[in-house]
Amino acid sequence: MQTVDDLHDLLLRLDRQSYRAYKQIKGHYAFEDFTLIIDHVQGDPFAAPSRVRVQVPQQSAEEKPIAGFPTELFRSRSREIALRDYLTRQFDQVASHLREKRGSGKSGLVALACLGVARIASPVQQVLERSAMWVDKQQVEARFVVGLPARGRSILGRQAAELLCKDIKTLVNQALKFSALDADAIRHHVEVVEDADWLREQLASRRLVAFIADGAILPRQSGVSDKPLSQNCVPFRTPEKLRVEFQRPNHGAITGMGISQGITLIVGGGYHGKSTLLRAIATGVYNHVPGDGREAIVTDKKAVKIRAEDGRSITGVDISPFINRLPQGRSTTQFTTENASGSTSQAASIVEALEVGATVLLVDEDTSATNFMIRDRRMQALVAKEKEPITPFIDKIRQIYDGFGVSTVLVMGGSGDYFDVADTVIGLENFEVQHLTKEAKAIAKTYATYRTVEGGKEFGHITHRVPKCKRLDLCKGTEHNGKADSRGPKLKVRDTDELRFGSEEIDLTAIEQLVDVAQLRAIGGAIARLQESYLDGQCTLQNLIEQILVDIEAQGLDILTRYPQGDMAMFRPFELAAALNRLRSLET
Repeated sequence: MQTVDDLHDLLLRLDRQSYRAYKQIKGHYAFEDFTLIIDHVQGDPFAAPSRVRVQVPQQSAEEKPIAGFPTELFRSRSREIALRDYLTRQFDQVASHLREKRGSGKSGLVALACLGVARIASPVQQVLERSAMWVDKQQVEARFVVGLPARGRSILGRQAAELLCKDIKTLVNQALKFSALDADAIRHHVEVVEDADWLREQLASRRLVAFIADGAILPRQSGVSDKPLSQNCVPFRTPEKLRVEFQRPNHGAITGMGISQGITLIVGGGYHGKSTLLRAIATGVYNHVPGDGREAIVTDKKAVKIRAEDGRSITGVDISPFINRLPQGRSTTQFTTENASGSTSQAASIVEALEVGATVLLVDEDTSATNFMIRDRRMQALVAKEKEPITPFIDKIRQIYDGFGVSTVLVMGGSGDYFDVADTVIGLENFEVQHLTKEAKAIAKTYATYRTVEGGKEFGHITHRVPKCKRLDLCKGTEHNGKADSRGPKLKVRDTDELRFGSEEIDLTAIEQLVDVAQLRAIGGAIARLQESYLDGQCTLQNLIEQILVDIEAQGLDILTRYPQGDMAMFRPFELAAALNRLRSLET
């Protein structure tokens, strides 16, 4: 292993040379109390930035603290992820203070801060398991990217030496050593996350699918900011009949609204907070940072947000519980289309979620297909059932719960017909929550709809599809010289809604529970690995996803990349399935 002085001298010698000469700095370098590892060096100032790691021992050979993090802060999986999250945010904050333009060129995540500054991907409000930071009894490891300084395409060696030999040392000293950090803030961060995990684990035993704490702040600042609204905000308050209480392991008693298993209807006038409540429930599958306002909102981790999605691709999905007898005799037991309608896309999304084990469906009428949600008595009278292929969700929602134990939380402001099938009705008025089950049932009894229940007595079967053993990244017409391209698929992500996988662009705009672009990078890596090591033409889609998640759990996100990278975050099986299901090259 070389030393920091070796690196410093090498960079000075490289000054003014061609940028590609930077390739010589790849390797391991021993600093006074940590190791710098340069895994990948960019070949051009405008290319993807260089990938770098630092490893800081917890203590020296003489057993003196270096990183020095107490084992109690990472003694469980929950605490470990929380500590890693805290350190990621601290690293990001210190890196921001070091901003200084060091030369020309821009690349990837570095450009989000400024050029030439080491930076981990900017954290979101959710606490995610990331590949950027690792902590165990032996060491702390941080992974980040560096834009190596240049003027034009020439190396700025002195600036590079300042960056790699001085700034990174500052980052380590200020962000990765327990003695330099706020011990109380770290413990609070870890305990808040641990309490949220504990709350989520209690839901099933209390027959709940979600919990919203009293005092929670649900609204966000804007459509582009997920930070809590700080002004003119009404803290959440639970109706007495829906209040439940828990005793958390760290912060004691907490009260709030428990949403029971079964069918829950959220009603109220427009702009009174219905969709805001549902969005808070949807993101409750993740933990949130202290002070977010939603840190004590937890949801069954298998809850899936469902919506209509015009134009999406569907491959071999049995949507017959919802749609059959299509014109021209088209089959719906293995329905395939490259341009789905609102109703067929919503039907497929529900079946796909059930296929991979969803236990809760979250649905908002604002993002649903109207003809999929309801067919009232008057429309039934005008258009006979034999002429209407769609069985509306209202006639299947109870069957989904009775047959599969899958609950639904539904925002509905336009149709009281759902009063007949709801177990619980929650109302919102001026952002205040009301318990309206009794009133809704009385109205349903007084004003009968006289609509005919459609779709039979049972939901139908959930078919588990088997993807064919083939290249997933080659669409029709993408062969080269008559042969399939043998190279591995190239991955590229844009924001949190688009993944380019080989020759395909996967639009994930409608997958609302993807919260970080780092999750999308990991999903792309998972699809590539599925294709490389798992896709055998025999395993079901669900089994394939389960297998790779088991391997990631055992070996970490590093199994998805050629060398350690810090730009990925853990995803759920449902978002991986969503990406696979939108691949136009998928065949079953």
